[in-house]
Amino acid sequence: MVESKVRIIIKNTILYFILVLGSFILLIPLFWMISTSLKTPAQIFKYPIIWIPKPIVWRNYIDAFTAVPFLRYISNTIFIAFTSIIGDIFSCSLVAYSFARLRYPGRNFLFLLMLSTLMIPGSVTMIPQFLLYKRFGFIDTYVPLILPAYVGYPIWIFLIRQFFMTVPFEYDDAAKIDGCGYLAIYWKVLLPQIKPALIAVSISSFMHHWNNFMGPLIYLNSQDKYTLALGLRLFQGLYMTKWELVMAASTIALIPPALIFLLAQKYFIQGIVITGLKG
Repeated sequence: MVESKVRIIIKNTILYFILVLGSFILLIPLFWMISTSLKTPAQIFKYPIIWIPKPIVWRNYIDAFTAVPFLRYISNTIFIAFTSIIGDIFSCSLVAYSFARLRYPGRNFLFLLMLSTLMIPGSVTMIPQFLLYKRFGFIDTYVPLILPAYVGYPIWIFLIRQFFMTVPFEYDDAAKIDGCGYLAIYWKVLLPQIKPALIAVSISSFMHHWNNFMGPLIYLNSQDKYTLALGLRLFQGLYMTKWELVMAASTIALIPPALIFLLAQKYFIQGIVITGLKG
């Protein structure tokens, strides 16, 4: 018995050591970015690498933030992200509810057809979508960046559907006895039961729209409408040789999604894990 416990302790110690070492290796670029953002230009390319700058130049963040209108870019990105999150949650959960709880002819075929669209590369639909939005006059507006969120995204529909299927059907039956219709069951009974899945979708949606570069690059022309990803690329073009400012601007762009993920990681992981419990 004692030998078995010792063996388990040794095994777990080795496993944790490997995980910590791997995490540290993966975080080295992040450490370098933050370190470089606080350096003077003379310290950046010194060898061996100076990990702790002396002196620490906090002014780099002020210079980077005021060099271009980052505050406007951040507010534009926040507007697009949160407007899209509302659309993603509403459209994906409604479609997922249909696939998980309703019975109608062709349901399984439609579900498989929806999942098959995941195999279509985005580059295939990029030009047709652009021509369609151009015909409707949506170029240089936020509509092409927000509207797709209101028609559903297959992987998030699948995630929420799997979560719906973990909820016992007795909830639906009890709600029907109380006089609830399908929409009332969806809104009042089932949605409160799948909060982890909704939070997981919200975080994924926020990360997607916060880091989205290709969409704004294609559809936005006016600099005052730029998102943070485009603004950061513009900043890199203007200050290509000032690496301390580029790294400071990149760190600023990284802070909001990192904070959101850290605060909500419990629900995000729970939403992803429980997704696979029932098929």
